[in-house]
Amino acid sequence: MALLEARDISKRFAGITALDDVSLDVEAGEPVGLIGPNGAGKTTFFNCLLGLLRPDGGRVVFDGRNITRMPVYKRARLGFGRTFQRIELFSGMTVRDHLLVAERAHRGTASLWKDMLNLSRATTEEIEKADATLELLGLLDYANRPIESCGLGRGRLVEVGRALMTEPKLLLLDEPSSGLDRVETEELVTTLQSVQRERGTAILLVEHDVEMVQSFVSRLYVLDFGTLIASGTTAEVLGDATVRKAYLGEYV
Repeated sequence: MALLEARDISKRFAGITALDDVSLDVEAGEPVGLIGPNGAGKTTFFNCLLGLLRPDGGRVVFDGRNITRMPVYKRARLGFGRTFQRIELFSGMTVRDHLLVAERAHRGTASLWKDMLNLSRATTEEIEKADATLELLGLLDYANRPIESCGLGRGRLVEVGRALMTEPKLLLLDEPSSGLDRVETEELVTTLQSVQRERGTAILLVEHDVEMVQSFVSRLYVLDFGTLIASGTTAEVLGDATVRKAYLGEYV
């Protein structure tokens, strides 16, 4: 049984079908991609998986449990981690602070407002866990720097680190290359590959950057106008004539 099974997911808005019976699987420890042109339904599908939207049809099963109607916070406790398309970081906090707050929120220890105001002291165990994650991401030298001093590329990695502090079984990445240049994107891919090797975390990557997807995921799904038009190995899917026409704009 796959770690994540989405079956026949449908979603409509004011009579418009945003998703039409879309199915997707992610195995434990597997990197999987989801691509498609703007308006294809990627974000809607992503939000149905996360619980931010409730599908009109179909079901979402995670680690053998039907979570279709489960709220977002309970999915997180089961092992969902995520990053955002629009970067969500907090000014006035250090790089390490971002991970420590995530750890406190995950474990339910101390008060979040105290963490935000630096009124609670992190334990040695919490600092060691945060620093181990920062080292994995190549950010340990930046641990005490204010987040404002970091560029967008490192900010994206901080978001990944914050998600990893919750010890997810599945990490959902929402267009993590958005705003990054080619060098930063390549560094992000290298880091994500390290995360996979070290943590064995399954990753579902929603992306617009085909080169990034091609260099990272083993299997690929393609949406177009809310319909799944292709799935299979990355090489097979990117070589498909229908995909090249719909997504890459090639006419064959």
